[in-house]
Amino acid sequence: MTNPVFGTKEKNVDYISRYGVYAVIADNEKENIILVQAPNGAWFLPGGEIESDEDHFCALKRELIEELGFEATIGDYFGQADEYFFSSHRQTYYYNPAYIYDIISYEKISQPLEDFNNLSWFPISEAILKLKRGSHRWGIEQWQKKYKKEH
Repeated sequence: MTNPVFGTKEKNVDYISRYGVYAVIADNEKENIILVQAPNGAWFLPGGEIESDEDHFCALKRELIEELGFEATIGDYFGQADEYFFSSHRQTYYYNPAYIYDIISYEKISQPLEDFNNLSWFPISEAILKLKRGSHRWGIEQWQKKYKKEH
């Protein structure tokens, strides 16, 4: 099975690889999903770049503490979705393989270490519409298949 691809890979463009790991975190009723809004206004699934000394689990656990203040139990791996995009903020073209995981439980243990993001829970259908990245929307769709919840 090939990975889904989002965005357009432009010809004759050098892309910087930015490997990211992201989580679908739903409330207990599986009706709302938490999203992170970056300072530029774009909404994303919680998560981020995998640092050179990290595996997926270490990176995701670190990102969830940084962005949400959550300690979490990581569940199913939904897969990899590849994304090509241009960051106007960084004036850089990125190839962003996104590794998407389910979070089966979480506990807020602190304030987020990053204080510049906005956090908000959204009904699933609204969350999908708000997300900037197609790979993140795909992640929620995989989550929905697991839980067979249509909203």
